[in-house]
Amino acid sequence: MMNNPKFWQGRNVFVTGASGFLGSWMIAELNKRGANVVGLVRDLTSTTKASLIPGSQPNFTVFGSLEDYELLLRAVNEYEVDTVMHLGAQPIVGVANRNPRSTFEANIRGTWNLLDACRQISTVKRVVIASSDKAYGEQPRLPYDETMPLQGMHPYDVSKSCTDLIAQTYHNVYRTPVCITRCGNFFGGGDLNFSRIVPGTIRSIIDGQRPVIRSDGSMIRDYVYVRDVAQFYLFLAEAMEDDKLHGQAFNYSTESQLSVLDITRSILRLMSRTDLEPQILNEAKAEIPHQYLSAAKARSMLGWLTQYTIEDGLKESIDWYRNYFSQVRAA
Repeated sequence: MMNNPKFWQGRNVFVTGASGFLGSWMIAELNKRGANVVGLVRDLTSTTKASLIPGSQPNFTVFGSLEDYELLLRAVNEYEVDTVMHLGAQPIVGVANRNPRSTFEANIRGTWNLLDACRQISTVKRVVIASSDKAYGEQPRLPYDETMPLQGMHPYDVSKSCTDLIAQTYHNVYRTPVCITRCGNFFGGGDLNFSRIVPGTIRSIIDGQRPVIRSDGSMIRDYVYVRDVAQFYLFLAEAMEDDKLHGQAFNYSTESQLSVLDITRSILRLMSRTDLEPQILNEAKAEIPHQYLSAAKARSMLGWLTQYTIEDGLKESIDWYRNYFSQVRAA
């Protein structure tokens, strides 16, 4: 789904978190659409996402961290950036719980640094800020909708509440052309964080082992396929040609509420290994028990429709991991 198939041709786009999970799929999509992509990368690893996701190499790479304001200002200015996709963050709940300061530095300081750089540079026409469903914290009713207060309590959740509020501040006070996305849990090929339920379950099944569930399996989450998320972000950025959208936040969801046990059993069924009974550890701490989103605002204001069902996304993901592990073993 595209508003204008030529919209991105020759457009200078700055993507933070360029070597990350969503960033790699985003850049692959931008490259297909003819954009000039400038990617911000903090760490180079031996297994870069560019080698995992075909076509995900940016035209230009800037090395550094979101905590470095002067670096961000230089990148946005020198590359005459038109569109910013702020995907970079410390995204792992367990890492945030162990060391909240580094998560706050990247996710909170990083956001105000980037937005202040964008405020200074007149070429910037739109900034899409990745918040999260975690920004809502625990609420007395579900699904989350965009009118609800942001009240994260755990370290990662707080970092996303702050990211979101800072973005709103820059629009409300400085008229920075910002939109905010609040999505559920991404899954898909290229995610090598095997502590997450989807890649971890698929790997266990490929190895012929019982999948491991850290919680009691009852936690309800909103799962979204990463390729669908990338297309939604680009669709929203195009829609920001209408400046009446600036300052708005949009939930993105397939509106499928699944427990951790539900999605694990779906993967077992799709991989024809329902004989492998999940091992439930019941160890997860400091996590919200139920989280899911309403996407009614994105449908009504943007005309956005989900491109992939959960099952379609899981099938593509399973194929990706089977191919990945067969290549790893062959090497």
